[in-house]
Amino acid sequence: MIASLRPTLLFPVTRTSTEANRTGSWRFVRPVYRFKTAPCSAACPAGIDIPTVEMLASRGQLYDAWAHICRENPFPAVCGRVCFHPCENACNRAELDASIAINALERYIGDAGLMAHSPLAAPEVAPLQRRVAIVGAGPAGLAAGYFLTQLGIAAEIFESSEEPGGVLRWGIPSYRLPKSVLAAEIARIEKAGVGIHCGRAITPDALNELAARYDAVLVGAGLAATLRLNISGEASIVDGLAFLRDVQTGSAPVVSGEVAVIGGGNTAIDVARTLLRQGARPTIVYRRRRQDMPAFGHEIAAAEAEGVRIVELMAPVSVAADGDGVRLEVQPMTAAEVGSDGRVRAVPAKQPPQTLRFNRVFSGIGAEVAEPWHRPGDEADTIRLSHCVIRCAPHAMGYIGDPVTAENSVAHAIGSGKQAAIALHALFTGGPEAVLPAVERCRVGPGPALSLEIYLNGERSHRTSRMVTFADINTDYFSRAARCVIPALAPAAAAAGFQEAVTTLRPREALAEAARCFNCGICNDCDNCRIFCPEQTILVDAGGRRSVDLDYCKGCGICTVECPRCAMDMEEESA
Repeated sequence: MIASLRPTLLFPVTRTSTEANRTGSWRFVRPVYRFKTAPCSAACPAGIDIPTVEMLASRGQLYDAWAHICRENPFPAVCGRVCFHPCENACNRAELDASIAINALERYIGDAGLMAHSPLAAPEVAPLQRRVAIVGAGPAGLAAGYFLTQLGIAAEIFESSEEPGGVLRWGIPSYRLPKSVLAAEIARIEKAGVGIHCGRAITPDALNELAARYDAVLVGAGLAATLRLNISGEASIVDGLAFLRDVQTGSAPVVSGEVAVIGGGNTAIDVARTLLRQGARPTIVYRRRRQDMPAFGHEIAAAEAEGVRIVELMAPVSVAADGDGVRLEVQPMTAAEVGSDGRVRAVPAKQPPQTLRFNRVFSGIGAEVAEPWHRPGDEADTIRLSHCVIRCAPHAMGYIGDPVTAENSVAHAIGSGKQAAIALHALFTGGPEAVLPAVERCRVGPGPALSLEIYLNGERSHRTSRMVTFADINTDYFSRAARCVIPALAPAAAAAGFQEAVTTLRPREALAEAARCFNCGICNDCDNCRIFCPEQTILVDAGGRRSVDLDYCKGCGICTVECPRCAMDMEEESA
């Protein structure tokens, strides 16, 4: 009897579809997939799509990662060794634990491309029936030639030396850049269609002949003349740039004993570390403080670890012979206020000059253009861009590389060559008035780095210029992970010879490091948007591209909040 009083539980069941109830009409905001710019890409002088490269590398898709780099930089294995990697300073991951080792990953991917003998991609556009001559086969000239061919423009390079490469071949020691790596990447550029003619020195008359035979000429002669110290006895100082070149050719005499290197830039560091490998005991003499040295910080640290001594706040006054050696007189300096260039000025201290004795003294203070015509003048009809200068009349003439860029680095030289190629293509196809809009259109974020993929209306052209910040990252989806340790020889072993001081990551290390990347601003197929959508309105097509079914999306915004890398936005519905 009691059991019969229990209530019966009834559940209503409908067999009618609710598809007719288009809940999207309730929405006043909608989610959109809006890919953005990663700060590392904007900081890269070559404009590489770093988030995509790291995403592909983390999946083991090394060829695709390599091909993405080469869209913007034909020297991944070279830059993976010599670039000063400003991208890492901009990396959002640094605010969680440590920046991604982007430079080491570029080297790993570049070396994988060399081992696979992967050819550079064929030109992506129809031939333009235009020909450009390039003076100088340094990084700027080689990059310009490559990007011109990618734009359908025939390019030929004329180099005065017996081999191409410029500073890459003659100025950077082999313990940093093995010449076999450089040769392999230059060979790929030649196979891509760039003609390189070595032993062809160009004079002003020859330049006029090129201007008459080609549709445009690019001058990328670099900085080849050593700067003068303008001190007494300077003739007894050895030219550091010439010394580095002689070492590369095998014609440099072996130097031993105590030697001085004057300067604080990369040239001074390279000269000192090379002398150390010859058995000398080098001391760098620098007029400012160590922290003011323009050389790359990691190169300074490596030099000191190997045994190079740095004497700061000492300005050379004179050099004189002293028996079998030389006597270097220096003036003690003191730090003063910050100058117009943003660096701390050094002024003479209230101390008498000091005398230092060395077997030899080398100059490593940098270089300037060897000929006045290597630098642009003030002609009319000239377009001055951030990293190149284009003169439109009477003949199209451009200037690229170190003589026209404020930053003298390999990466900036590559960016200069790319900018000139884009500017010339715009000039040929749309006239002078088309150059500035073309350059502006393909900036990576706020610039000045440019993307050839954007210029060719590729996938990157659909991203916004807004840069992703750390605050945009949903860090709930990222656990702390230690940055990889860059493999290197012990300082004593490195200083004993010219073998590479830094080595390439192992596969497991590289893939783990690439997986640390936030992939800022792009979709990496994590599917959070689809997993968390309460209405199941996220659609995925056969190509893996995601979209929102707006017939049923209520605009709750959960997908946008749960996107780890800021690849989605909410926008107000239009009327």
